[in-house]
Amino acid sequence: MTHLISRVLSRRTAGTSDAAPPKGPRESTWRLCKELSPLLRLLILTQLAFNIGFYAVLPFLAEHLGTAIGMAGWLVGFVLGLRTFSQQGLFVVGGWLVDRFGVRPVVLAGCVLRIAGFAWLGYAKASWTVIGAVLVIGFAAALFSPAVESEVARQAVAWEEDGHGPRTRVLALFSVAGQAGAFVGPLLGALLLAVDFRTACLAGAAVFVLVLAGHLWLMPQHIPGRVSVRARGGARLLLRNRRFLALCCAYGTYLLAYNQLYLALPDEVQRAAGSQAPLSWLFALSSVLVVFAQLPVTRWAGDRLDLRRSMTAGLLLIASGFAVVAAARPAGWTGTAGLLPAAGFVILLTVGQMLVVPAARAWVPDLAEEGRLGLYTGALSSVSGLIVLAGSAATGFLLDLGLPAAVPWLVLAAVPALAVAVLPRRETGAEAA
Repeated sequence: MTHLISRVLSRRTAGTSDAAPPKGPRESTWRLCKELSPLLRLLILTQLAFNIGFYAVLPFLAEHLGTAIGMAGWLVGFVLGLRTFSQQGLFVVGGWLVDRFGVRPVVLAGCVLRIAGFAWLGYAKASWTVIGAVLVIGFAAALFSPAVESEVARQAVAWEEDGHGPRTRVLALFSVAGQAGAFVGPLLGALLLAVDFRTACLAGAAVFVLVLAGHLWLMPQHIPGRVSVRARGGARLLLRNRRFLALCCAYGTYLLAYNQLYLALPDEVQRAAGSQAPLSWLFALSSVLVVFAQLPVTRWAGDRLDLRRSMTAGLLLIASGFAVVAAARPAGWTGTAGLLPAAGFVILLTVGQMLVVPAARAWVPDLAEEGRLGLYTGALSSVSGLIVLAGSAATGFLLDLGLPAAVPWLVLAAVPALAVAVLPRRETGAEAA
């Protein structure tokens, strides 16, 4: 997989920095690789491994619960919801623990829990054992994801301050690594399922054993510049930070839009194609776009847009993706022609994602109090997750109302478009909007 990342990096065009201009795209790419600290390289490869292990198992969980375990449909949905809650809902807890105890112990604890959770899930037969395993798996991610994400963001800021270029370049590479893992993981899981689900779970656990060993060996006990925060009151200050909460709301509308890949898009594909088989190709299209286009898009945006304008452009692109489907729905196209609006939606959503996600993550360090970056990074996911929870319920209700075909998609288009008005104004020197 490191070869995959290298091939992705080699597609970058020349970056910008305070250093001498690069001689060519390949030299610029290798300069970027060399400029990354060993810690940043470890964290980025960690994200790749995390997602390979995670997506080797979780995409196949619902079918396993319904067929092998024999759970009712409502209970399968409940278990999947519990996993999401124990992960996204508790990110803020993981972030607080990172600020209190540091990155290394929280990442190591998350890896141990993920190993235990996957092994437990592989052998779980009763409903209560499955629920216990799923909760452990979710909470593991609530520990290590805020730890890794917050430290990548902090290191990216230091990288920018050292004159290497916009911090979004580092965060874009982090997104590429995660998406590459999300692409490879299901392929690995599908091969392992030829044996059985337990084998897939144990393989996922083995990936996290390797991650655990890597961090025990390579992660420093103390990261320069990071100090533990013992004072209370971080949550109170966060809830009073209107600019950060505004960012969470805007980011939450992006996540709500992304969630339509699993809610509104399947219905549209079913209508157009008569089955949901083309969904896998559309998901693959999204992953491949991120892997091969994220870095060039981020470089382009970094040369022309500040963080607020990058998020604005991304949210408007996402809105236009919904509008494409809304405009085509009255025609009632089916077959290949009927899938074109869905493909357009996926492309515009993915390009919007490429602009929104690195910019939002890069913005958090500017809005967080000193020493509270872990808490704020976790809160970004938790608060946004609550928005997705409420918004998804509302979207499901909207889709069931029997309204004219274009109306739900127009409403969904309006949400990210209106979120542009919520974005906070930048107030940091030259970056102020």
